[in-house]
Amino acid sequence: MDSTVKYLLIGLVVIVILVISVTLGAHNEQVVTFNFLIAKGDYALSTLLAVLFGSGFIFGWLLSGLFYIRLRLRLGRAERQIKRLQQTESPLSEVNAIPSVMSQQSTKE
Repeated sequence: MDSTVKYLLIGLVVIVILVISVTLGAHNEQVVTFNFLIAKGDYALSTLLAVLFGSGFIFGWLLSGLFYIRLRLRLGRAERQIKRLQQTESPLSEVNAIPSVMSQQSTKE
C-alpha cells in the first residue's frame, strides 16, 4: 500500500472520529462534578470527556514516540556495530573461504 494512501486513510478515520465526537458532545450538556487530586470542579460532561480523551491520546502518542525513538537508536547502533564487524572480519573471511570452497570441490569429485 502506498504511504500517501495510508496517511489519507488514517486522516479520514481521525476526521470521522472527530465528527462523531462533536455530534455526541453537542447533545450531551449534563454538568458533572469531577473530583481530582488537587481540586474539585463542575464541568460539562462533553467537555470533560473531550479533555480527558485528548490528553490520553497525546500521552499515548508521546509514549509510543519515545519507545519508537529508543528502538530506532538501538537499531542504528546495532547496524553500525554489524558494519564495523563486517569490515574487520572481511580479510579473515576471504582467507577462510578459500579452503572451504576447495573442500567442496574435492568432495564433488
